[in-house]
Amino acid sequence: MLHQGSCHCGQIAFEVEGDFNEGLDCNCSMCRRRGGLLAFVPADAFKLKTPESGVSTYNFNTRRLHHHFCSTCGIAPYSEGQGPDGKEMRCINLRCIPAIDLDALKITKWDGASH
Repeated sequence: MLHQGSCHCGQIAFEVEGDFNEGLDCNCSMCRRRGGLLAFVPADAFKLKTPESGVSTYNFNTRRLHHHFCSTCGIAPYSEGQGPDGKEMRCINLRCIPAIDLDALKITKWDGASH
């Protein structure tokens, strides 16, 4: 299923293909603070619909994930990096896709603080 998502102000808008039935609730230092609910998809399932000039990036710790956020509203709708298999992937903040019923998702806790 194709989903439309964005940051709060719409400066970052995207499409992502996937059937999202569960979300990952990570407790790393970043996710704890921003409150994201995450799902991973292959890079080719994601399409940025707005210019990259509106995207700011924050890297921390191992710098393997590029955490993208809006320089206007501050919302972080996605990250990009490589999966454990070395393939390019995107990490989507499911809270940035209005059509997803967050209450219907199976939430998996992940202890990112210990990794």
